[in-house]
Amino acid sequence: MKMRLQTGFTLYELMITLLIIGVVLTVGVPNMTEFRMNSRMTATANDLLSSFQIARSEAARAKAPITLCASSNPTDAAANCSGTFDQGWIVFVDVNGDLDRSGAGENLLRAHPAPTGSITITPNDSAGYFGFAASGQGRGDVGGLPAVQTAMLCDSRGNISGPGDTSTARRLVVTPFGRATIIRHKALIDASGDVCP
Repeated sequence: MKMRLQTGFTLYELMITLLIIGVVLTVGVPNMTEFRMNSRMTATANDLLSSFQIARSEAARAKAPITLCASSNPTDAAANCSGTFDQGWIVFVDVNGDLDRSGAGENLLRAHPAPTGSITITPNDSAGYFGFAASGQGRGDVGGLPAVQTAMLCDSRGNISGPGDTSTARRLVVTPFGRATIIRHKALIDASGDVCP
């Protein structure tokens, strides 16, 4: 009788392979979810910070007032200041400094749509803008409306500890001169008194 050589997996090999795949998925999927949430938070914080930096440098370069404001329609051609930062924001030349993009020459410089991943942006006193004077310095409160001084960026995790004394939330701080920075150390965010909604 001739012996026939069979190829393929035995039942034990197949079960061990499935067990290894199960362990990898059990460990890997939660880490991928956390990684994706961290990436979204970092991207949103960086986008907001770069918008402040662009607005400040453009004000000094063009010698014109520039406004960064929340917008409920940031991707429309007629985007204007309205809504909250959760809906998106715009940066535009604010020739007359009235926080309204309706005059001649008030061109849109940058538009950012709503953040992804259910990230909320909560500024101090429900502020919706920050204005830069033609010198590149902050204009302070305009028309009795409070300017952004701080903002909390949070997702569904809130302000919990992450790796290396960092927080899963971010805190934007803007000086009266218009310099913006992002704080991610949990102890500093806790000390500020700002909380996630």
